[in-house]
Amino acid sequence: MRVLAALSGGVDSAVAAARAVDAGHEVVGVHMALTRNRTQTRSGSRGCCSIEDSADARWAAQILGIPFYVWDLSEEFEERVVADFLDEYRAGRTPNPCVRCNERVKFDALLERALALGFDAVATGHYARLT
Repeated sequence: MRVLAALSGGVDSAVAAARAVDAGHEVVGVHMALTRNRTQTRSGSRGCCSIEDSADARWAAQILGIPFYVWDLSEEFEERVVADFLDEYRAGRTPNPCVRCNERVKFDALLERALALGFDAVATGHYARLT
């Protein structure tokens, strides 16, 4: 089975990728770039979307011996997360961009692209099962 492992740079996604490798699947690691402008990418902070996260994801793929790619999902992020955030904020509500990103980019857009490229499954460090 061809499995796309979405590597965030954290332990959970690295373990999910390792389990897929151990199960004998053909695994490819992918890290999502959510901004095209590298000067807007955070450095020195942990949790999501930093330069260090990308380096850690690459390192995990190297340790596992799997191919590694960075996918530019900045357009999807802008359309599906940032635009919604601004609309909600203007309407006087307090949006949660991380929830929208998980739903609309990390699950939806990533899965769409993976299936279009012939992957059979996507493994992430999230505790969710989508069928």
